[in-house]
Parts: sequence; C-alpha cells; structure tokens
Amino acid sequence: MSDFKILSQLNSPEDLRKLPEEELPELCSEIREKLIEVVSVNGGHLASNLGVVELTVALHKTFKTPHDSIVWDVGHQSYTHKMLTGRFDKIDTIRKKGGLSGFPKRSENMMNLMQVTVAPQFLPL
Repeated sequence: MSDFKILSQLNSPEDLRKLPEEELPELCSEIREKLIEVVSVNGGHLASNLGVVELTVALHKTFKTPHDSIVWDVGHQSYTHKMLTGRFDKIDTIRKKGGLSGFPKRSENMMNLMQVTVAPQFLPL
C-alpha cells in the first residue's frame, strides 16, 4: 500500500500544473494504485478509469481548469478527474451512501460541468 506522496498533495488542477514533468509517471502510478484499491472495495468501473489516467492528467495539466471546461461524455471514466479536482481525500467514499457519486455530478464539484451517467451525452451546439 502506498502513501500516495504526490497524489495526496494535489488539491486542485493548479497544484498539478506546478508539478514537474518528471514526477508525472509516478503520479499516474499512484492514481492507478488508488483506483485499484478503491474499486476492489467499493465496486465500480475499473478498466475504463485505468484507461484514462494519463489522458486525464494531461488534460488537467494542459488546460486551465476550471476556466477551461472538460466534459466527460461517459461518466464512468471520471474517477481520476475527481482525485485531481480536490476530492482525493473523499475517493474512498465513492459509490457509498453519502459519498462521492460514481459519475460526474454538478452538485459535487464546480468542475463537473454537467451531470453525466453511463451513456454518452450530447451537447447541442
């Protein structure tokens, strides 16, 4: 079990953007470890979340969230997003009564632009 020395220090995407590039592989490793730990206890979507770790880190490192919006078209890929947007300390509660939702939920965090579930979402342009 890890102490999540990098991940536990990130409280916002702003903190992530300050992280040196050479620490990103270790951060992604910590995220994967935490995903496996949490999903093995609480259930949830493991493969889809493991598959977007680097993508999510890159999006938050590159774009100026929350000014720049990230829309998840399938909500079950959002666990890393939750950890990087100030909810790492609550990730153990995901999918538990009173805990974090398994999907992006607007009322949970301002960086959840819209409510998303399992099916792809469509935005009118």
